[in-house]
This record gives sequence, C-alpha cells and structure tokens, in this order.
Amino acid sequence: MPTSVGKRPDRLAAVRRVTRGIDRRTVVRAGIVAAVAYAAWLAIGAFGRPYNFFDMKIYHGAVVWWASGHELYEFVAPDTTLGFTYPPFAGLAMLPMAHLPVTVAGLVNALVSIAVLAVVLAALLRPIVDRLGWPLWYTVAIATPLAIAIEPTRETLGYGQVNLLLFALIMADLVALRWRSRRGTHQAESDGPLLRFVYGGAWAGVGIGLATAVKLTPALFIFYLMITRQWRAATTAIGTTVAVTIGSFGVVGAESRAYFGNVLWQTERVGAADMTPNQSLAGLLARLYDSIETPTLLWLAFAVLVLALGLSRASQSHADGDELTAFTLVGLTANVISPISWTHHLVWVIPAIIVLADAAVRRHDASRGPALRSPSGAYGGPPGVSTLRPPIWYPTLTGLRHGIAAIGLYLLFLISPIWPYEHQLPEVSHYENGLFGALMENSLALALIVLVAALPWRPGAEPAFYTDRMARTAALLQHRR
Repeated sequence: MPTSVGKRPDRLAAVRRVTRGIDRRTVVRAGIVAAVAYAAWLAIGAFGRPYNFFDMKIYHGAVVWWASGHELYEFVAPDTTLGFTYPPFAGLAMLPMAHLPVTVAGLVNALVSIAVLAVVLAALLRPIVDRLGWPLWYTVAIATPLAIAIEPTRETLGYGQVNLLLFALIMADLVALRWRSRRGTHQAESDGPLLRFVYGGAWAGVGIGLATAVKLTPALFIFYLMITRQWRAATTAIGTTVAVTIGSFGVVGAESRAYFGNVLWQTERVGAADMTPNQSLAGLLARLYDSIETPTLLWLAFAVLVLALGLSRASQSHADGDELTAFTLVGLTANVISPISWTHHLVWVIPAIIVLADAAVRRHDASRGPALRSPSGAYGGPPGVSTLRPPIWYPTLTGLRHGIAAIGLYLLFLISPIWPYEHQLPEVSHYENGLFGALMENSLALALIVLVAALPWRPGAEPAFYTDRMARTAALLQHRR
C-alpha cells in the first residue's frame, strides 16, 4: 500500500508533463474538427435521403450472379428492372466483392471512398494552405466532412456508388501533371528509376485511362488533353483505355461482346430522362418540356454549345496556368452534356467550390497590397523564382462575390432543394408546384451550366507546365518590386 501511494505523485507528474506538451491550439482545432464532423452528420440526416446501398446491392447481386456461372448482363435486380450497366472491366474490378456480404461490401466501399476523398482534398488544398500558412491536416480534417455532407458525396456513399473512386483516378493525373511540371524539385540524381518515374509524372494519363475503361464519360478528359496539346498524357490515357479494354476482351470475351454490341446502346436500362435526380442538360430539357423523353435536336444543339464553351474555357484556363480549374471545367461539362447525370455523379462541384473560395481569398489578399512572396513557387511560379501578386490596388471588397458564390454553391448542394419538388411523369407533372417548383427541381442542373459558363480561373495558380516566358515574367515582376 505505501508503494502505491508513493508512485501516485510520479504518475501525476508524468500526466502534467504530457499535458503541458500538448499545444492548446491543437486541442482547439481538434474540437473544431469534431464539431464540424458532427454538424455534417446532422446535415446528412436533415437533407439527405434514406440510404441502404441500393446501387451496391445491384452491383453485388450482378457479380454474385456472374460468379455463379450466369451471364453478367442478363442479371436483373429483384423487384426492379435494373441490371449491370458498366463495361466488363468494371465487373472484373468488382468481382472480389462477390465473396463479401452486401452490407460489408457497401461499408468497405464507403470507407475506401472517404479515404481517397481525403487524399484528393489534401492534394487539391496543399498549394493553397502552403500559400496561406495553414496546417494541412487541420484544413483537410475540416474539408472532408464538409465535402461528405453535400449531395453528390452523401449519395455516392449511401448508394454504394464508385464516383469518388473515379474522381480520385482523374485527380491523380492532375497530381502527375503537377509533379511533371516541377520534376526538377522532386528528383535528385540519387533517386532510383522508380522514384524518378513516380515523381517525374511520367504516368500522367493512366488515371483518366482507367476511369474511361470503367465509365465512358471521363473520355472527355482525353479530348481535353489533346486540344491542349498535352500529347504524352493523352497518349498514355488512350493506351491505358485500349489496353484495359482489349485485356477485358481476352479475359471475358462474351461479356465484352455483349456490352459493346448491345448493352451500351440500351439507354433505357439506366432510367427515364425526366427523373428528378437526372440533373444533366437532357434531364433539364425533358422536365421543362414536361416530357419523359428529351427533345433530341434541341438537346444536341445546346449540348454542342456547352461542350464548345466548356472545353474552350478549360483550354484558356490551362494556358493561363490553372490546371485544377481546367480539369474542373471539363468534369462539369461532362456532367452537363451527358444524357444521364444522377446527383451522385456531380462530384466536380467539390473542386469548383475550392476554386471559388481560393479566388475570393486571392482577390481579397491582392486588395491589401502586392507584398507577398513565394520562393517555393506556391503562387504558381517556377520553383526557385518568387512570384508576386499583381502590383495593383483593388477595392477592399474585391473577392466578395466569389466568396458568396462559393458559400452559395456549397449551401445549394448541401440543402439540395430538388427533392421536395420531385415529380415523375406520367403520374405528376413537373409543373405541379408552379414555376418556383420547376426551378427548384432543376436547380442543380442550372448551377452546373452557370459554372461551366462563369467559373473563374486563377492565372498562374497551378500550371501543368512552365515555359521560359512564365519564368521571365515572374522574374520581371520580382525585379520591378
């Protein structure tokens, strides 16, 4: 007993030493992160829908059916008319989950999706937090639950969809292009071939190629790489898609022939165009015309216009040194022009919110004077060259509209006002609740179109390449200061 009493002061002293070693700021930040996560959970409960891994049950049932010796595309989920609609390569990738219970498969997909979302957010936010001097872990810990709470992410997780995984594959190519443009700072002569390959970004295009092999809409990114003359990445993406597709023919030839010869063209397998969760241009036009089908010629005309506008603006963003905004514009354009873009497909609003918020901060900082340097190139300049804000004084409220746009866009996709006004023909007209109801039912689609037309880019923020002209311009700005 005396020994126990004698040890107690030593233990208390050890606890005090550990407590003193904990930064109070870290404790406060951890509390804020917990509060944000709890608020996000409440928001999902308030604005989300009941989720039971509905799509995952279809995927799981299809691969179990396939693994038991049946034809993959002959599967129809019980009590539905829905079957497997992805290419055979996606079926091969999902085949291992046939050995798991469907609920476990859904939980694994959700956990992996959240993990890759956090990694993607870390990659997208890293240049911004480095510039602002914020802790990366803290920023990502707040951004992740905020991103999970909005409509595309919560629908993806709740239904057991793969959109965040495809999003991560495409964003991996953005990181590869970033590393390629800065390979001089990442590579040392002592690095082995593997490190030089990884940090040199030579694999840029593989992610887009794999995403295209799983789902066809990412093919628009290949077209974007071609029109911006990023030939190596475009060639890698095409080669990856072709290799994976041909490989699938070699492994599961019957399913590949069935998909590309028949299933691919059966658009009715997906659903009616006018369904409320279809927030593409085609869905918007079908609902505006109060028709189950989209007016084809009108849709084609507007789709070509949006495609030209989106790719043109993405190309200009690339030329001005903002590859993140360029990728975001391409992703948003794909959402708009696709015949079917369910709300869980709209994950490209996540980088759009980041771009708007960063544009607001940049413009606000610029109004305070041109005195910020970035020797590491965090402001978009070449490594080793300081890049300055433009030597122009802006009004104090500069950036306010971009900040309001970022907040408004986030709240729109958090609240998702389409669901209180959901209607389905022929039972109920899409104008059942008047013009205001029609506007709310189409609000997400309208927001996507506005983003394609008006999302600002940030010149020099994150170029995929550095030219001698960029270096000379940055050096001239430094000299003038």
